[in-house]
Amino acid sequence: MSAIRRKFGEDYQVVNTNRGMTFSAPAKRKRQRFVEKNGRCNVQHGNLGGETSRYISDLFTTLVDLKWRWNLLIFILTYTVAWLVMASMWWVIAYIRGDLSHGGHDSSYTPCVANVYNFPSAFLFFIETEATIGYGYRYITEKCPEGIILFLFQSLLGSIVDAFLIGCMFIKMSQPKKRAETLMFSQDAVISQRDGKLCLMFRVGNLRNSHMVSAQIRCKLIKSRQTPEGEFLPLDQCELDVGFGTGADQLFLVSPLTICHEINTKSPFFDLSQRSLMNEQFEIVVILEGIVETTGMTCQARTSYTEDEVLWGHRFLPVMSLEEGFFRVDYSQFHNTFEVPTPPYSVKEQEEKSSLTSPNPLPVAPTPTSPLLGNGGRGGRRERLLSADYADHVEDQASRLPSKLQRMSSTKE
Repeated sequence: MSAIRRKFGEDYQVVNTNRGMTFSAPAKRKRQRFVEKNGRCNVQHGNLGGETSRYISDLFTTLVDLKWRWNLLIFILTYTVAWLVMASMWWVIAYIRGDLSHGGHDSSYTPCVANVYNFPSAFLFFIETEATIGYGYRYITEKCPEGIILFLFQSLLGSIVDAFLIGCMFIKMSQPKKRAETLMFSQDAVISQRDGKLCLMFRVGNLRNSHMVSAQIRCKLIKSRQTPEGEFLPLDQCELDVGFGTGADQLFLVSPLTICHEINTKSPFFDLSQRSLMNEQFEIVVILEGIVETTGMTCQARTSYTEDEVLWGHRFLPVMSLEEGFFRVDYSQFHNTFEVPTPPYSVKEQEEKSSLTSPNPLPVAPTPTSPLLGNGGRGGRRERLLSADYADHVEDQASRLPSKLQRMSSTKE
């Protein structure tokens, strides 16, 4: 604490905002969020009616979106049912041809499938054929055309089922959702001045050494509003500028970065002050997208900040330090902030106060020269020169003034 105060000054106070540590705060009713802190969207779709058939038409994506327990259940059931059905078809062929009655003891008899006496032997033959094991004990003979046709159908159907289910499991295992868990957001957002401008800021970080290629960040303000026509929009989405024009939204995320939104006339927080922040109700959704360097797949991480998670007059503690030959990141200070002097007024109020200040007064005209200045010729000439210089100065000054002040100065003249 003493080192931090020596670094930032005695007026600053460190505030620990890490939710994992004990923090005594007044109890507050839990806010209904649109997007959870872990990025999960708190939206459920209901009363679809006949639109549920759309899930069946896109069956592959539906299986990928299911939870792992349902995927494993469908995977096991599909293969089990397919194996039992195909084994039953081989047993039916052997039963119709009479291969089961001979029992494999008649050497002069040529069955459809050699050494298939009952259902277990038919099931084993199917597994050997499907898994290309081929022990050589059971095989199809040339005097069974229906067995050859069933073998071709089994090969085609097995390839389709393998491609569908194994492809679905592979896509689900290679999804970059777990990679998004190593992308870190600060628990709170802060509002303070940066470069003389009031800004909304939050922090992002990457816990892995592998980079996020073409990382880009976006912010959405979700707030209810009513249009001039009387329409009520319960979850109206508004874009927050985090540097689209300057390219600041394109991140080189090798160390924790502080994302900044400048509050100006185009910002939806133009009239937000420290007092009005207590009565506001909004949610800021942050979306970080990038390409995973190791797999080349697109990854998206999300989080949100409600109005009670925006701290007025705070700034994030630095987490970077220079060691011997490298930079070190201390993630134990990632969520911590400290208080800084910040005006409690909104940007709108500050601009209104600055516009009320009076402009610079016009220069006073010199008094006419007296006869004590010398003879009349020199004094009159000097007076005319001073009058001409003053007129030029007044015209130049008036040209730089607003039109309203120009009319006022011309009236006075």
